[in-house]
Amino acid sequence: MLSPAARLKPIRRIIAGLDSQGRSTVLVDSNSPHVQTVGADNFGVTDLWKTFSAPADNQGVEDPCLGPITLAPPPRGTVFRVVEFPPDKDYIATWRRDEAFGNLGESGSEAVDHSGTARHSGMHRTASVDYAFVLEGEIWAILDTTEVLLRQGDVLIQRGTNHAWSNRTSAQTLVGFVLIDAHPVPRS
Repeated sequence: MLSPAARLKPIRRIIAGLDSQGRSTVLVDSNSPHVQTVGADNFGVTDLWKTFSAPADNQGVEDPCLGPITLAPPPRGTVFRVVEFPPDKDYIATWRRDEAFGNLGESGSEAVDHSGTARHSGMHRTASVDYAFVLEGEIWAILDTTEVLLRQGDVLIQRGTNHAWSNRTSAQTLVGFVLIDAHPVPRS
């Protein structure tokens, strides 16, 4: 039997660095092992890289993604990930939202919109600037007052506001994200 994470599309991660003689080379070329489902077997996160400061430190060869996957980036850092979104019709009715966000650490639990007026069960916000880019498929970005359809190649800059994602198609959608730690936007 496959684990839930094994049902997600593998994301190949190629990491360049320096060899022992100071020449650029490929250090890693394999599927990222940093995969976690989020409340449904076909909904998940694949972390590809993290930084812990700005400017980032390019020294060393240790994988910065070792350890738990969290929703928000490290303090003063970044996270680069791909999220696989199943069609809403395939998971929303049975989605375990609090468990899904809770499995993404304290930043996940704190991010959930518990206002009772959210437009979508996945509404959340993090103290980050998020660059979201659609790799495959299409997805709706849901905000408090509007929604916008993003298709393959489209980019959304999410600036610490309440939002959710809705896949209204019948196919999986892949979205790449770069999350950068930021000062939180005050809640009103």
